Amino acid sequence: MEQLLQVGIISSTHGVRGEVKVFPTTDDVNRFKRLKEVILDTGKEQMQLQIEGVKFFKQFAILKFKGYDNINDIEKYRGKSLFVTRDNAVKLKKDEYFIADLIGMKVENEDASFCGILKDVITTGANDVYVVDWGGREVLIPAIKDCILAVDLNKNEIKVHLLEGLLD
Repeated sequence: MEQLLQVGIISSTHGVRGEVKVFPTTDDVNRFKRLKEVILDTGKEQMQLQIEGVKFFKQFAILKFKGYDNINDIEKYRGKSLFVTRDNAVKLKKDEYFIADLIGMKVENEDASFCGILKDVITTGANDVYVVDWGGREVLIPAIKDCILAVDLNKNEIKVHLLEGLLD
């Protein structure tokens, strides 16, 4: 399982006092209100940043980091990802999983005749959809109770029931 979970990407600076616009990669943008620190991945190193202030603008979170007080200090981090440790991650409810933990899992149906690897999760308004690579072919499986029978993070395996028509 991933030890760091991505919560956003710095899209641009905001103003001249060191604030940044962050495109959230988390389900709930309001989670930034509760965060005290994030880890910035610069590509060369990981830096722990203390969050000093949070505002919101459209779909973005506007963050101010302690010690970064002007645009020149922070501009070089545009396009870089922000992460949290599992300790700072949101608490999941029953049958909820982090997408990062699901990617790469083996997927098989009840009789093990279908085997593939989960390569992506599409978030839709109604339910998520699992994108499974099945021998070079993409199969889309809705993440609903009728289809997802069991998820075992320890075995790195998802058991599914393929509804009629999903393989057509």
